[in-house]
Parts: sequence; structure tokens; C-alpha cells
Amino acid sequence: MPYLILFLAVAFETIGTTALQASQQFSRPGPSAVVVVAYAVSFVLLGWALKFLPVGIAYAIWSGLGIVLIALIGLVVFGQRLDLPAVLGMAMILGGILVIHLFSGTAAAR
Repeated sequence: MPYLILFLAVAFETIGTTALQASQQFSRPGPSAVVVVAYAVSFVLLGWALKFLPVGIAYAIWSGLGIVLIALIGLVVFGQRLDLPAVLGMAMILGGILVIHLFSGTAAAR
């Protein structure tokens, strides 16, 4: 259950960051409101996940998945290109998350 809460936090953070791009520096009210609400929900969910997961592990997963998802959304939605070093770097981030999740005893929920 803590990982489900954490993944929901990542989803809301991703929504908030996507809306941040769409808000055009907070000049558009609709996307600007989505930014505030989505980030608030994301931080509440992250806080709940921290009741069961170590902060370092939870934050590594939250930020790492957020980076990869935002890069993919930037590519698909906003037409932002990724070069090979960016793709390789994000693959290493995902690899690190998998290593933590699959092999670290620290990652076990309390």
C-alpha cells in the first residue's frame, strides 16, 4: 500500500509539472490552478508514504520517476527532444529505482 500511495504522489507531481509548463509562467489561470492543487496532493501523498518508507528511498523513487515521466511527457506533448545522453541518464535513473526496489532491504515498507 505505501508504494501505491507513493506512485499516486508521483502521478500528481507529474500532472503538476506538466501543468506548470502549460501555465506559461502562471499567466494562464486554469493550468496555474492545476499546478497548485496537483503539487499539494502530491506532497500530502508523499507525506503519507513517508509513514511507511524511509525518506531517502521514497524521495529517490518520487523524484526519479518524476524526471523520467516528465521527460516523456515533454517529448510526446510538448515536442521536446531528448538526445542519447539524456535517454541513457534516464535509463540509469530507472535502473537505480529498480535496484532499490528489488534488492535493497532498506526499501521494505515498515
